[in-house]
Amino acid sequence: MLSVTVIGGKASEDLAKKLSKRLKADFISSDLRIFPDGESKITINANPKKGKIIIVNSTYPPVDSNLMQTLSLITKARQFSSDVISVIPYLGYARQDREFLPGEIVTLSVIAKLLKASGASKVIVVDIHSQMGLKHFDIPIKNVSAVQDLVNHFKKLKLKDPLVVSPDLGGATRAEEFAKLYGTDFIALKKQRDRKTGKVEIMTLNLDGVKGRDLVLVDDMISTGGSIVKATEFLRKQKCGKVYVACTHALLIDNAENKIRKAGISGIISTNTIPGNTSVVDVSGIIAKAI
Repeated sequence: MLSVTVIGGKASEDLAKKLSKRLKADFISSDLRIFPDGESKITINANPKKGKIIIVNSTYPPVDSNLMQTLSLITKARQFSSDVISVIPYLGYARQDREFLPGEIVTLSVIAKLLKASGASKVIVVDIHSQMGLKHFDIPIKNVSAVQDLVNHFKKLKLKDPLVVSPDLGGATRAEEFAKLYGTDFIALKKQRDRKTGKVEIMTLNLDGVKGRDLVLVDDMISTGGSIVKATEFLRKQKCGKVYVACTHALLIDNAENKIRKAGISGIISTNTIPGNTSVVDVSGIIAKAI
C-alpha cells in the first residue's frame, strides 16, 4: 500500500492535521524560526516515508514569508519523493492574474513557475480568485470550491426569507451558485473601484426585494472589508433584516473585522483556509476528495 504523508507548514498546521486524519496519513509538523533580519528557517520534525507527500501551507500575510516557507517545504519533500502535492488553501497573489494597467507584472505566473521549479507535481487551491489564474500553471492544478460547505453552515442558522447578495457583478456567478445550493434567489450589486486609489462606490440605486429579508453577502475573500462595509451600509438603508457575510478566505486586514461588525453585520462566517475568529467551516473534506 502506498505511503501517504502530510507535512504541515506553520500557516496551516491545524488544517494539515485535520487533512491527515481524513486521509489516514502520517503527519509531520514543522518548526519555524524568524531571524532578526527577517529571514525564515523552516525545519521538518521527521523524515517522510517514500510515497505521496502532501505539503499544506496557505500563503496569507506575511505573504512572501509564507510563500518562501511553502517552496522550501516542497523542495525538502522532493528529496524523499517525486510525488509531491502542494495544497495551498489560500493562494496569495491570485488577484494578480492579468495586466490591469500598463507595465504591471502578472505575479501569479511567477508563483506558478516557482512552484514547478521547487518540485511540486500537482497544486490544489480552494476558491481561487478567478478561473483565469489557473491558465498560468503548466503543472496540474485543481481548484476546489468551499461554497457547499459554507451553504451547509448557513442552513443551520434558520434565516428569515434569506436572500443571497454579491457585493459586485464580478461575484455574481459565485452568489448564484450559493443561492442555488441554498434553495433561494440572489442579486448582485453594481460597484465601481478606482484602480489607482482602491476607493469603492456602490452604483446600484434602489432595491425593492430586500425589505425585511435576512441577507447573506457572499464573496471569495475579504481583505480590508471596504466592499462589504459599503454594501452593508447600502443594504441596511433598504430596510433589510439581518446581514451576514459568507466568504472562503477571511484575510481581515487592518481591523477589518471590527469595521465590518460596526457597519451592522450580524455574523462573519469563513473557512479555515486562513485561521482566525471567523473560520468556523472546515475545508479538509473537500481537499481530501480532491487528493
